[in-house]
Amino acid sequence: MKNAVLTIGLLVVANIFMTFAWYGHLKLQQMKFISSNTPLYVVILLSWGIALAEYCCQVPANRIGFTGNGGSFSLMQLKVIQEAITLMIFTVFTVVFFKGEALHWNHFAAFFCLIAAVYFVFMK
Repeated sequence: MKNAVLTIGLLVVANIFMTFAWYGHLKLQQMKFISSNTPLYVVILLSWGIALAEYCCQVPANRIGFTGNGGSFSLMQLKVIQEAITLMIFTVFTVVFFKGEALHWNHFAAFFCLIAAVYFVFMK
């Protein structure tokens, strides 16, 4: 149980970093911290720097959580959990940082399907 909680916690932190690495530059552009004229390689290097922190959490989460290493989750379970966490983190990020983005009924339908996927992946 301790491994499961640690794994999920690390996956949450990793996905926060991942979301900022992938989409944070868009908000920085809106806030005029970087311009649309900033060379793409600069934005990529910035994102890679943030992604390094993501990997420092993601890799240990997978090692600790994998049943082959004494963890609580199969490889498929780890991946589906990670995808569900990614969607939740991305949704919060979008709603908080990009005020113009709205959630619609189809987004909630997709969330339900993903939660159902987590349920089904844990069925025996």
